[in-house]
Amino acid sequence: MREREIVDGLWERLAPLIPARSRRFRYPGRLARDDRAALAGILFVLRTGIPWQQLPTSAFGVSGSTCWRRLARWQEQGVWQRLHEVLLAELRAAEALDLAYAVVDASHVRALKRGDLVGPSPVDRGRPGSKHHLITDTDGTPLAVTLTGGNRNDVTQLIPLIDAIPPIRGRRGRPPRRPHKIYADRGYDHDKYRRLVRARGITPVIARRGTGHGSGLGQRRWVVERSFAWLHAFKRLRTRYERRADIHQALLSLACAAICLRRLHKSN
Repeated sequence: MREREIVDGLWERLAPLIPARSRRFRYPGRLARDDRAALAGILFVLRTGIPWQQLPTSAFGVSGSTCWRRLARWQEQGVWQRLHEVLLAELRAAEALDLAYAVVDASHVRALKRGDLVGPSPVDRGRPGSKHHLITDTDGTPLAVTLTGGNRNDVTQLIPLIDAIPPIRGRRGRPPRRPHKIYADRGYDHDKYRRLVRARGITPVIARRGTGHGSGLGQRRWVVERSFAWLHAFKRLRTRYERRADIHQALLSLACAAICLRRLHKSN
């Protein structure tokens, strides 16, 4: 999809989710900048990775600081999460979402400015970093993504990831929010968490430490690696520049929504 098509598609779904702003009758001040232009600016920063202050105002009609404030406000209002849920529901309605099993994994990113949810990374010589924890459906569609410090063990985020999957509407009946199976690598090998997964009615399929390769899990798990490639194709997510964790989480949710929109377009 072209950039304009992504902006148009996301705006069509985002506009009804934005709470209406009231203006004072006396001394109302200047009119707020256009929300659609702000969305286009946010997506440009997300895709290219440029600093907010370098966003070309003449090209978008809004400044980088305005885009940043809209991003933060809509994150506080839960707009980005609802946008992701709307697109997941559309994928399910189009029979392009498969919850026969889900796949989980994590990826480290360096945090250049430190901030919230940052820790010394054991895979990057103790430098400050964060982790993206991702759970996808059978085809690699992102169902939920969370952010932690770089020193957090992957297995500790297995249950929060499962619980972060929203009820996915789009078809008649009770909306599902649990896959039938969970596939994960050896980083999630812990009997305690296997019991917790089974308690949620999900079958864990997790590789054991100390066993040889050739289990065949790679035939199912590769989709989450591809999803990380899609996610980190947005250059603003390859390295964490935001000190505030909620701002980086907002960008993650928006990137997941854009990926879902592309998959919806491809399914049609």
